[in-house]
Amino acid sequence: MQTMSCEAVCTQSLKRRIMAAYLRVGVITAPHGIHGQVKVYPTTDDVRRFTQLDHCYVETKSGRKTLHPEDVRFFKNLVIIQFREFSSIEDAMPYKGGDLLIDRDQAIPLGEGEYYIADLIDLKVQTEDGTVLGVLQDVMETGANDVYIVGRPDGKDLLIPAIPDCILDIDLQEGVITVHLLDGLLNL
Repeated sequence: MQTMSCEAVCTQSLKRRIMAAYLRVGVITAPHGIHGQVKVYPTTDDVRRFTQLDHCYVETKSGRKTLHPEDVRFFKNLVIIQFREFSSIEDAMPYKGGDLLIDRDQAIPLGEGEYYIADLIDLKVQTEDGTVLGVLQDVMETGANDVYIVGRPDGKDLLIPAIPDCILDIDLQEGVITVHLLDGLLNL
């Protein structure tokens, strides 16, 4: 098996992100009732956005399908959606576990210093002196601040709080996040 350097992985990831025209806003968790409604776990900060969609896509192993929401309700931490394309539980069942995507131009505009998580994944993470720490694998959303999960070459994850003291710069064009490591972060 051939392995790639962090730089090669980051270059490929940057190309993939630039080509990405979609953002994930939810995951279909299960059918709801017998008339084709589905339960959706939202992966967006603004769940009300589902009421404003005229269409979205569901991504599954068999491909992408366009869906048109007709009715949207909220229940606990889920969104219940009736899509025009589903009229029975049998219609909805094949899409269980499918990602709901929107076109990037339907995304809620970001404020200054805000980023879509999808744009951060796979960025190279380095210290202010240029030492490469690894690649951003995921972002853990906590109540106080996000935490960046950096996959390191030794296989151990490095957790970096997404606070101004630690995250010095995010350069999407170059595919690099520059960080300052607070004392003790490497020892966790």
